[in-house]
Amino acid sequence: MIAILGTGLLGSNFARALIAKGETVHVWNRTIERARALEADGARAFADAAEAVHGADRVHIVVSDDAAVDGVLIAARCAPRTLVIDHTTTSTAGARSRTARSDITYVHAPVFMGPQNARESTGIMLVSGDRARVERVQPLLATMTGKVVDVGDRADAAAAFKLMGNTFLMGFTAGIAEMLAVGKACGIAASDAVGLFDHFNPGLSTGARARRIAGGDYSQPSWELAMARKDAALVAAEAAAAHVELMVVPGVAARMDALIARGHAHDDWCVIGKDAV
Repeated sequence: MIAILGTGLLGSNFARALIAKGETVHVWNRTIERARALEADGARAFADAAEAVHGADRVHIVVSDDAAVDGVLIAARCAPRTLVIDHTTTSTAGARSRTARSDITYVHAPVFMGPQNARESTGIMLVSGDRARVERVQPLLATMTGKVVDVGDRADAAAAFKLMGNTFLMGFTAGIAEMLAVGKACGIAASDAVGLFDHFNPGLSTGARARRIAGGDYSQPSWELAMARKDAALVAAEAAAAHVELMVVPGVAARMDALIARGHAHDDWCVIGKDAV
């Protein structure tokens, strides 16, 4: 029997997918109605977390944050050495402290998944920590996702990589919003602006740019910082003329100015990440 504590968008679809694979699934949620809704799919819902986990082969936690995870663990009162797999995005400190507990066998496995991924067992799960624990959970996780990525023996590595990934997603999404804002300033409708990506795929250069920043060699520019700064000024001017507010470019431009003042005008523009590594 598998217990799932937290039946929001991800947890509920993990439950449905496991039931479809023939597993017996107990579910609990702080708002009991959300757990009971899964009874129609074949889950058994509990109002008490401790009752939900009683006799479980493993427990999956899918909640909002560190405080919620810790609260659920207190409420669940798991039997000694119960295998607890936590999919919550948490702090690195939280992952370390829970892994160090002797009363449970805790593994942090945050995800890059949406609700449909959870339902279809696709997407990505990260895992890290003690090698024996990771070896134990990998085949279990493999049935729940499209790809399990082991990021090493640090207890907090999966938490760190999840936070890094989310950082990129925030910047990526902000960049899209900024692009549409500049299009608006130039009189291009958003529905037309997104057509740019039918021909221009900046994602193809992501890995190469990341490696250049990580390597710290900016001496062979594909786009000089000074020229990039010139274009940032053009973007800012278009937005200002149309009274469109930008949230990304002003900060990037300020960073460029600081690096140009430090003598990097003719380096590759990826030098803006110089002090990040």
